[in-house]
Amino acid sequence: MSKNPPPNPLKIASKLLLKPYDLDFEDLDKVFGKLFRHKLDYADLYFQYHRSEAWSLEEGIVKSGSFNIEQGVGVRAITGEKTAFAYSDDISLKALKDAADATRAIADSGRRKAHKIESAKKAPLALYRADNPHDSLDDVAKVRLLERLEAMARAEDPRVSEVMASLVGTWEVVMVARSDGHLAADVRPLVRVSVTVIMEQNGRREQGSGGGGGRYDYGYFSDEVLAGFARAAVHQARVNLGAGPAPAGLMTVVLGNGWPGILLHEAIGHGLEGDFNRKESSAFSGRIGQQVAAKGVTVVDDGTLPDRRGSLTIDDEGNPTQRTVLIEDGILVGYMQDMLNARRMAVAPTANGRRASFAHLRL
Repeated sequence: MSKNPPPNPLKIASKLLLKPYDLDFEDLDKVFGKLFRHKLDYADLYFQYHRSEAWSLEEGIVKSGSFNIEQGVGVRAITGEKTAFAYSDDISLKALKDAADATRAIADSGRRKAHKIESAKKAPLALYRADNPHDSLDDVAKVRLLERLEAMARAEDPRVSEVMASLVGTWEVVMVARSDGHLAADVRPLVRVSVTVIMEQNGRREQGSGGGGGRYDYGYFSDEVLAGFARAAVHQARVNLGAGPAPAGLMTVVLGNGWPGILLHEAIGHGLEGDFNRKESSAFSGRIGQQVAAKGVTVVDDGTLPDRRGSLTIDDEGNPTQRTVLIEDGILVGYMQDMLNARRMAVAPTANGRRASFAHLRL
């Protein structure tokens, strides 16, 4: 039996973000036409629907649950070094035109042509399913999931005195329409379970934590997966209970894979973003081709790993994400670039355009 074809993100986005407000792609063309009555280099529309929920357990009971929906559209216009941005949580043709009017302050008189928008000739490879995680379990089952996780943690060691657990899920639909005619959409599920335990022995209290998730629905959290989270949290707390004071001074630290990558991100990741290097505020500015790390060190930004929480099918400018080598064998070979900064540095974008939400110009 053949499997059903995966849902089309553009159809989902159109159904959720345009049709309820009597909008269609021709209306978006009208907005670009209004924008380009002025002399602009580039403009885009960023539509977003964001749905989230969170559940938390403490002292054996679920103490809190929250649910939130946000949606809206951001309008960005660029000319030369100047960028104008306006947004609205009202998705309507009038709101879009009003936002377009708000960008005119940066534009010179005159007119340049905006292309008629159309979807990409070849859709990017989907890196995750489009399923809404909130629909994969009912509320009773979500509570029971947290209760099972607590029981697993307590069963690992009788010294566990407290267990805190949480379940978080988001479902996001974005659509990007650009003045160069490009139209793209993405449907982004994201789930995570976290567990923290406190262990007591001889008056000493220590804690440990575990958890994980990715771009799945809640079906990912099987008993085997949950047991692994509980085991990791208890193991960490157990090690802490038997640990002595850390010695002082300089020493070599070896980091494993996974979350320690956050340290790499904070240490050098921001410094490898293109805009900091264009403004010469990074330690890596002007050092392409130079050795910036020990030989054997290669640093890669890869947004194409299936189902990972850091992966995206497209970035927030509508470009398919990619694997970008930043440091190769200790040599600096490139920076991470969104479209705006890539244009200003006269290089190719690397699909690193991110926005905090429709109400923000960028992340």
